[in-house]
Amino acid sequence: MSETGFGPAPTAVRGIRGAGAAALVVGHCAGLVDLVALPVWVGALIARYGFGPREAGALVTLFLLGAVAASLVSARNFNRAPRRALTVLGYAGAALAFALASRQSGFAALALLHLLGGAANGMALSFVHGTMGRAANPHRLFAIAGAGLGLFGVIYMGAVPKLIELHGGAALFLSFAAIMVVAALASLLAFPEVSLDLGQQHGGRFAPGVLAVVAGVSLMTFNQAMVFSFVEVIGHARGFAPQAIIGTLIAIGLVNFIGPAPLAALLEKHLAPRRVVLAGPAVQAALALALTFATAFTLWAPVAAIFVAVQIFTHTFAFGLLARMDPTGRAVAATPAMLMTGSALGPIAGGMLIEGHSIAALGLTAVLVAALSVSCFARGTSRA
Repeated sequence: MSETGFGPAPTAVRGIRGAGAAALVVGHCAGLVDLVALPVWVGALIARYGFGPREAGALVTLFLLGAVAASLVSARNFNRAPRRALTVLGYAGAALAFALASRQSGFAALALLHLLGGAANGMALSFVHGTMGRAANPHRLFAIAGAGLGLFGVIYMGAVPKLIELHGGAALFLSFAAIMVVAALASLLAFPEVSLDLGQQHGGRFAPGVLAVVAGVSLMTFNQAMVFSFVEVIGHARGFAPQAIIGTLIAIGLVNFIGPAPLAALLEKHLAPRRVVLAGPAVQAALALALTFATAFTLWAPVAAIFVAVQIFTHTFAFGLLARMDPTGRAVAATPAMLMTGSALGPIAGGMLIEGHSIAALGLTAVLVAALSVSCFARGTSRA
């Protein structure tokens, strides 16, 4: 039995190291660009394209819904599909969609391209995460990928907001296209091939608790997307200086790089996954309250800087947990779906709450969602 109490870890897979591991990390960063870019994305759609919070949230939601649908199909066929070829095709298709989006300004055209780009991205990311789940130590590889995502966030937040100021909203979509091109090339050159034990190639129902853990992760990502999408909007509404807000966004990337993922890797053998996933939503809710109610920059900025870190730390443990609960790789291959189901609904829900009620409504709603997330994690890990 494993330390989680859900059975042995997946059979170790040779080859997921060096260039192969690097390709997976690059794919992880590109596929989860929404986790890094949400506030810039939504902010640019509002400030540069003239959309309201609801329309801006809806565009990001369409991208994420496309990713969810594609991820569900890809995860179901993870053990039968040509994983490398479809990963390359997915990232290349997403790059094309974003490149075309840079030449559009109307809602209808951008909506279609967001949907298509999300579907292509979700397909590729599913094969990346499913392959990561077949590593000898999925927790550690996912933690390394999380650190890579943090570094990516530092670079992105330091460069792209300034490019948008200089060149307009098209720079947002061109930056996304460039990121997807890099991921496509990395996958083409070094995507690792994995094989399953004969008894793991197919599978019927998931092990007890898997779907509850999946639901818990989705609810956490809903909370993050609902609040984090409007961090920049909240900062402007509170009257904080634009440069101070940009500095906070850069700090978010720095914290995510040096904090949660490396810490999760170091504490893998010292913290029970069940305790981590039960505590994560509660901490996230407390930070959401502070973020939406704070009126002083000295409180708002530090809370914003660590808000995403809670999600990264908690999900690293949840990823390793799911890899052990379902050794076929299908559950972790559905990681984009479980992440983006919540993320898809979060931006539009946040926009509706702000327009229909107030910024404070975001924090209060986050508390309710966190309670549901804790309940799901408790049910899913009751055998641990």
